[in-house]
Amino acid sequence: MNLPNSITLGRIFSVPVLLWILSPYFPHLGWHGGQEVVASLFFILISISDGIDGYLARRRGQITTMGMLLDPLADKLLITAAFITLVEYEPNIVKPWIVVIIVGREFLINGLRSIASTEGFTIQASDLGKLKTVMQIISVVAVILAHGWYLWQFGWFILPVHLIAFVSIYWMAAISVISATDYFVAFWRRIDKASSGSRGRDNEFVLSRKKAAQSPAKPAS
Repeated sequence: MNLPNSITLGRIFSVPVLLWILSPYFPHLGWHGGQEVVASLFFILISISDGIDGYLARRRGQITTMGMLLDPLADKLLITAAFITLVEYEPNIVKPWIVVIIVGREFLINGLRSIASTEGFTIQASDLGKLKTVMQIISVVAVILAHGWYLWQFGWFILPVHLIAFVSIYWMAAISVISATDYFVAFWRRIDKASSGSRGRDNEFVLSRKKAAQSPAKPAS
């Protein structure tokens, strides 16, 4: 077990810990917002580890089949578990249909990737997909903090925590739909091109067979 894969496994095992921190069973820390701050910092730390294991795997030349399987699994488990928990944790902001969009998108993309793999090509993550990932992290942290505070006031400066969480969660849902559509269009173009190329090769083979059948036999000498 190399270091990048160990970090990925640690991210998977951290999901139950995150759920425990967000649960009513988490011990009271004695100061307002303690649970929210701990949960936010823990989620940010887990999210950063996603980039660390990928960087180490490329830097050390330790990209393995196990890592390629576990890394996306860890990401999906973390995001799915976080948003499902937030439906109960902060129901005024995170609605069930938002979670359906997020989970449905992941099922769609995984299915398209599986089909693309069987067809012998891959579709790289777009900038919209990367933006979606960043917005997911921001929205989860914002919603967790909004559970403890409606706004932060630093003298004359007021930070509307609840409004930021509300805007970020809906903006993230919109980007999820747009990025899924973009991925589907890219997939459709590639699969259509692959199918056209396959039909072209089949037609060439049929035509060559016909030409061979129509050509007169060479007389015996």
